[in-house]
Amino acid sequence: MAAAAPSPPPVAALEQMSRTKMFGGHNLRFRHHSATLGCPMTFSVFLPPSPASDLPVLYWLSGLTCNDENFVTKAGAQRAAAAHGIALVAPDTSPRGLNIEGEADSWDFGVGAGFYLNATNEKWKNWRMYDYVVKELPKVLSDNFEQLNTSRASIFGHSMGGHGALTIYLKNTDKYKSVSAFSPVVNPINCPWGQKAFSNYLGPAKSDWEEYDATCLIKKCNKISTPILIDQGEDDKFLAEQLLPRNFEEACKAVGAPLTLRMQPGYDHSYFFIATFIDDHIAHHSQFLKSA
Repeated sequence: MAAAAPSPPPVAALEQMSRTKMFGGHNLRFRHHSATLGCPMTFSVFLPPSPASDLPVLYWLSGLTCNDENFVTKAGAQRAAAAHGIALVAPDTSPRGLNIEGEADSWDFGVGAGFYLNATNEKWKNWRMYDYVVKELPKVLSDNFEQLNTSRASIFGHSMGGHGALTIYLKNTDKYKSVSAFSPVVNPINCPWGQKAFSNYLGPAKSDWEEYDATCLIKKCNKISTPILIDQGEDDKFLAEQLLPRNFEEACKAVGAPLTLRMQPGYDHSYFFIATFIDDHIAHHSQFLKSA
């Protein structure tokens, strides 16, 4: 008698935490257990009012100290997402509640500072936000939201999340239609935030660091045809030491990668800046999500 086929993995159980109507659609917040991170995780979704099926997905990755709610409550993205018929998905920025020694000692490392990588240091083995964003979360969405088409996806983010969006896109151009960022950390191997995070999460080998550095990754990409959009405030207090957009610009020019880097006079690093230009970014992604 033939052996029974193995059962499919169970659909991840979602606990709905909140639901609010906005611009005809709904903001939804969920909690689920992440097998990748080994802890409960929350994420937020905005579902536009129409259409009821085949909705493209635009992932937002937030920056240091944030969770999944900052973008939903501060960026003002829902109006444009509703108009373009795009679902927004915002995950948290790190595992939480694991009580690892030192996880909350500083604001730029550990809790709220996952840097969207897969840690190789045993102590931080649960910090696998790269796999969570690229693999686990899309499956959770496709298993639980039949109206979403996770094969039509784009990604954007802010600061640490801009770093995450750029590196995830450059390593997975087959999975994402487009990428954009606000004030991204584009060359983390050469800035204090990145050096602190990478040395602890990944160890001392600089070759491992380069796998999560957009400026290093773009140098290996000679087939990027979709324009990359970056907005950067000129009055951003982190610009000179942490963000280094000109390094990424030079790397893009060297390989012929199309980059629109908009330096915005008078703007800082805040969500006031993001809210000012968020409609441009959603329109940017819409043209590529809708053409697929």
